[in-house]
Amino acid sequence: MGFQYNEYYNEATGLTVGVNRVLFSEQSPYQMVEVYETDTWGNLMTIDGMVMLSEKDEFVYHEMISHPALFAHPNPKRVLIIGGGDGGTAREVLKHKSVEHVDMVEIDEAVVRASKLHMPHVGDFNNPKLHVLYEDGIAFVKNVKTPYDVIIIDGSDPVGPAEGLFKKQFYVDCYNALTENGILTAQSESPFVEKYHDSIRSIMNATRETFAVAKLYTAFIPLYPTGFWCLTYASKGINPHSEEVLARVNAGVPAIASTLKYYNEDVHNGAFALPNFVKAIFE
Repeated sequence: MGFQYNEYYNEATGLTVGVNRVLFSEQSPYQMVEVYETDTWGNLMTIDGMVMLSEKDEFVYHEMISHPALFAHPNPKRVLIIGGGDGGTAREVLKHKSVEHVDMVEIDEAVVRASKLHMPHVGDFNNPKLHVLYEDGIAFVKNVKTPYDVIIIDGSDPVGPAEGLFKKQFYVDCYNALTENGILTAQSESPFVEKYHDSIRSIMNATRETFAVAKLYTAFIPLYPTGFWCLTYASKGINPHSEEVLARVNAGVPAIASTLKYYNEDVHNGAFALPNFVKAIFE
């Protein structure tokens, strides 16, 4: 007999998903990693009781954290992913033919193992361009010798090992680890959940003070708290709405359009249009 998975983001308010059975449950040295077989969303991964992804809606997050930056950059060859152990972000990055090398720095081997076992279609782990490193991404980015064209911060909520991903020093280190035209994206929590507002402000303040361009954009991810999610775009000078970038988006999207379920030319433009209540959080 099944049961319910519940994630509460404010007292007794939250998300409920029907569960058929538990497929994976392991307390790693860093966090509790679990995978459930659900009655609606396919297999669902949680970390410390928080949804990371489901098989049926993961494409939204992974496409939106990847393609705005990859299309904005004129020639992305080297990409660094901090976190991203499920492999979905790397899968989207590797759709870009210019990409030659991807380092995915995931602190927890259990996340990768759980994804390979129970979400095998999410990652592209056999791609020879992908290099998985089981290290602390916060420490890794301090010691980068060969800079990256794009850095993607695919971390969990600001608790446990991911807490440092929301601090200014980390973004300064990322800036230093980027090439001259470098671009960064990061997941940035839900604007509808008041307790996340400090995290949104923290990331926006850090990127505005560090990068020449810093913008918030949004996506609709059903199984994340409230379903409405923020992401951050920051660069050393490339505006995601410049004529050059829009030309690259319009020229490049058709080549991979058959693999995309959410991102397209219109979404690239519209995602950066923020409702007033979102702007009010950090302006």
